Order: sequence, then C-alpha cells, then structure tokens
Amino acid sequence: METKGITTMTLKKINKEKVYQFIYEKRETSKLQIVQELGMGLSTVSQNLTALEQEGLIERNGYFESTGGRKAQIIRIVPEVKLSIGIGLLKDQFHIAAVNLYGEIVASHTIPFSYRDTSDCYARIIEEILRFIETRQYASEKILGISIATQGILSPDGSRVIYGVAMDNLNMKLADFSSRLPYPCHLEHDSKAAAHFELWNHPGLDSAVVFLLNRNLGGAVITNHTVHQGTAMHSGVLEHMCVRPDGPVCYCGSRGCLETYCSVHALEQAANVSVKEFFPLLRAGKNSAFTKIWQEYLAHLAFAMKNVNLILDAPIIISGDLAPYFTQDDLDTLVTSLNGSTPFSFARENLLVGAHGQYTPAAGAALFYIKQFLNFS
Repeated sequence: METKGITTMTLKKINKEKVYQFIYEKRETSKLQIVQELGMGLSTVSQNLTALEQEGLIERNGYFESTGGRKAQIIRIVPEVKLSIGIGLLKDQFHIAAVNLYGEIVASHTIPFSYRDTSDCYARIIEEILRFIETRQYASEKILGISIATQGILSPDGSRVIYGVAMDNLNMKLADFSSRLPYPCHLEHDSKAAAHFELWNHPGLDSAVVFLLNRNLGGAVITNHTVHQGTAMHSGVLEHMCVRPDGPVCYCGSRGCLETYCSVHALEQAANVSVKEFFPLLRAGKNSAFTKIWQEYLAHLAFAMKNVNLILDAPIIISGDLAPYFTQDDLDTLVTSLNGSTPFSFARENLLVGAHGQYTPAAGAALFYIKQFLNFS
C-alpha cells in the first residue's frame, strides 16, 4: 500500500523517528503532549511508544504533577542505550571518553604513553580502548563506534593525516585503527572535534572561533552552525598565527607563532613547572614571576583574539586543557585588553569558556556517531 508515493512501511518509520526525536528534544514528555504537538492519532503514538520501548530506546518512569485529571506518565529516552567512544590522541598520552546520546561524558580515562608510528603503538592504543569498554561492561551492541581525534591536518576523506609535524604522525591512517577494532571507526582533527563539542554545548551559536588551549595549541572556526574545514582542510589553525615575527621558532619552522606563546607547552616552559603546579601558586599570589608570566600569556592571547575578531565578528570560545583554570578576572582582563586596541567593541558575554577541559577533543570526536544515530546533520 502506498500513500502519495510513500509506502506504509516508510510512513511507519518516519512516524517512529518523529516520536523519538520529539521525546529526545523535550527530554521529558507525556503521550498526550506527543499527540497534541505532533498532530498524530492516539493509536499511532501508542504503537510507536510501544515499539520504541521494546527496542529499549525509551522508558516510562514516574508521573507529572496532576493538572486536575489523572497524572500523566513521564516518557523519556534512555540516554545510555547507545554510547560512542571518543579518543583524544596526543604525543605523550591519550584520553578516552564514553559519550551518551545527549553528548554527556559518562566515563573517561587518561593513559600516559609515548606515541610512535609503529604497529606496537597502535596495538597498545587498541588494547587500552578495548580494556576501557570491557572494564565498564559495555555490551558490544551498545557501542556505536570509535572516533579518534588526533593532532594534524587530515585528508578530505578523513582516511589519513596529511600534515602531522606536532606529533610526527604524518603516516597515521584510519586503517591503523579500523583494521584492529571490531567497531566502526572515524578519524578527526582534534581542534575540529573540540569545536564540534563546543557547538553541541552552545547550540544557539551560528558562528564562533574556538581557541583550543592544549599542550599544543589548536583552533577552529564555526560558521553557519558548521565547523569550517577549508579548501585544504586547515581552516582555523590559529596556532600558526604570527604574534611576533622575531619570536621563538615554532615546530612548523616559522618564528613567533601563537603556539610558542599560548600553548600549555609554552606556559610550562616559561614557568618551569607543570600547569597543575603553576595555577595554585599563581592564585596564591606569592610568586611575582608567575604573575608576570600569566599576564604576558593573557596579553598574547588577547592580541590573537583581537585579530581573529576583526576577520570574524563572532563569539570566542576558550576550550581545552587550560579552560578550567580561567577565572572571571582572567576573562575580564582579556576583554579589557582586546578592547584597548580595536575600533570595535567586543562584548564580555561573547567570550565563552568550555567546561570539559582535556576531554573536549575526545568527547567532540565521539559526537560523530551520536549525530549519525540521531540523524543529525
């Protein structure tokens, strides 16, 4: 049977997806609300709810407050019926994050290791991923896929790294993971992955610039609610913006790149301590040298933000390892410095800070399979 060119089976599938998406977006709803807002018949909604419940995708749990009649049952999706695993791969460690259907990190782990482009190295990464899944007793059918965020520019088809100086991973290929894992695999540039996560958590943003303040600096540009890739896949590489032409030599070979001033590596080199040691001592206010280092760090970051904002008039997001360390005073300092040397005012509310620190690229990479499952673009 067909209805205006649509088969009955296709129509049922469309209706089921509509009901599921509605429940997903509302987070908590009732059968009556679904009927009223989707304009579907009660029997159609009931059939779809039964099917979704049988598949384990939704649950009925508790009741709404009565509005005069019988209490309506609360219907919600089961966020952890499916999970996506994200990997944030760095030169000296990698992060693993399990992300549920709402893009929330439900489990995470960091493994110290030294990256090398060898079979043994990839085997170790795979071993740790499988151990992470097994330790948490995630059934294989629960895992949507494994998405790996790595430093380096990827080929347009995402099959390999085409520029990988920071990690020396030029020969890294998607097949290094997909050939060893019993799950679908995806390879992602870590800065782009972080931008996907920030965009997910700031859904109202149409455009933005992301400063990924990791051990090696990264960046990304968001336009039209999409992470911009560029014709050669290197849009948003803020780390190689020249801050001072006579500055230190960057790993790319140029002098004075933002990487040499505002990466975690640069900050630790200047302070001669780790960031975990640096910030408690800085906030205690007893080390004038650390205060000066941080002031200079913020000045260089503001300089870069000013230049970026002149090109793209949009909010700026501070993300990555250093994001949790920023105070309101730091943000105010950045805005004051930014506005002190530009003809256009930058509003304080347009400077945002990500909340997931070092796990941002891993979680952002994991969203690839979450969006795929939810049929999100």
